[in-house]
Amino acid sequence: MAFFEDRVLTDTIEINTTPEKVFQFLTSIVDSESYQAWHKEDHVAFRFIKGEPWVTGSVIHAEEYIHGKLHKLKFIITKIVPNKKIEYAPASWLLRKYFPKNEFIIEAQGDTCRFIASGTYRIGWIGKTLFKKKLAEGLASIEKHMKEEGENLKQILEPK
Repeated sequence: MAFFEDRVLTDTIEINTTPEKVFQFLTSIVDSESYQAWHKEDHVAFRFIKGEPWVTGSVIHAEEYIHGKLHKLKFIITKIVPNKKIEYAPASWLLRKYFPKNEFIIEAQGDTCRFIASGTYRIGWIGKTLFKKKLAEGLASIEKHMKEEGENLKQILEPK
């Protein structure tokens, strides 16, 4: 049995728009108002606390509800590929050990595009053994949140 196991949560949705419009929407999130417009029920606060918006190395402070609890998060942008990918990870090196990577991937699909949200979670055998139920509930809540973000993005960007 490996000491740590990576668990990757992924949600994919097809959106009738261009990769450029998806990327533009994501990178237009620069404050709490634009963050809340994406997910009114769960997104609370958003601001850049270091660097220019949406460049590698910039740091974001975000607050959102997941599984009914408010989480205050600090992320660093680790990679930006215009119209294709945004990668980010916890700003804390210690948290990054357990949550090494999150990403938004945008893939052209003819006249539409595919939006993929992905998060990697490194789970140790102690957590899997002692907190199995709580861990399953937490991961299910994250999956639900990712799915809602994808559905909201589709609703916002698709022509009416």
